Amino acid sequence: MTHRPLRPRLVATDLDGTVVRGDGTISARTVEAFARVRDAGAEFVFATGRPPRLMGSIADAFGPFGTAICSNGALVYDMGGRRVVAEYAIDPGTLAETVRRLRAAIPGIGFAVEYATELHGDDLYEPGAWDADITVRRPGDSGLWNRPAPKLVGRHPYLSADELLALAAPEVGDLVTVYHSNGERLVEAIAPGVSKAHALRRFVAERGITAEEVVAFGDMPNDLPMLAWAGTSYAVANAHPSVLGAVAHVTQSNDADGVAQVIERHFPGERYVGRAAR
Repeated sequence: MTHRPLRPRLVATDLDGTVVRGDGTISARTVEAFARVRDAGAEFVFATGRPPRLMGSIADAFGPFGTAICSNGALVYDMGGRRVVAEYAIDPGTLAETVRRLRAAIPGIGFAVEYATELHGDDLYEPGAWDADITVRRPGDSGLWNRPAPKLVGRHPYLSADELLALAAPEVGDLVTVYHSNGERLVEAIAPGVSKAHALRRFVAERGITAEEVVAFGDMPNDLPMLAWAGTSYAVANAHPSVLGAVAHVTQSNDADGVAQVIERHFPGERYVGRAAR
């Protein structure tokens, strides 16, 4: 006899590489699956490395509902009101010391501070594809490290994200949470103790939801704390090897609507009939 999986009270998912396809689109099937969650009275939270300024297309696709955990947990964003409701930032002293150590350990790296709606970089910071929507401000070192920073990002001319993380973690792991989300030649840092899991724990505690009632989805090393915390966790088939090796469940890839397939099993309803992808 086949048993229907227990219905979770909250679905938490990464976006890029998990529900967002490789070409940047979100399928109609995925949008419909998350509508089932909402219609059933459960909640969903997008837990992403994106800053709030890059959440407009997500709200356009899914509707202005619920909460997004942005910048890997450093910012909590009200999707309906389109405003930041909580911030967990690196303090200025720690920020400056982190940059000092990393510049010494990784010559040639450029740094930027990612705020909710702005991006401030030093003279070496090279904008990437995710920065195409915004002009990088260049206030100089005296203006970069003198205020709390939700997220610090560093890009190198040729070292990969995995290589940068291996170099950075031993140097600044006592100061910040350092990780990568597979950005091109990019390493990222947030305040110590901050993560997607940290923000989710606060979110569910306010609503009387337990970790066992959460199902979570992800694809990159920055998702690992969230996947370890949730009662049920899935990696998509295209996930980083470290993620595939850490979870008990694997669904199909982002391009094959793997997250939607799992949600449909938890929230059964009218069968998806293949409407055109968005």
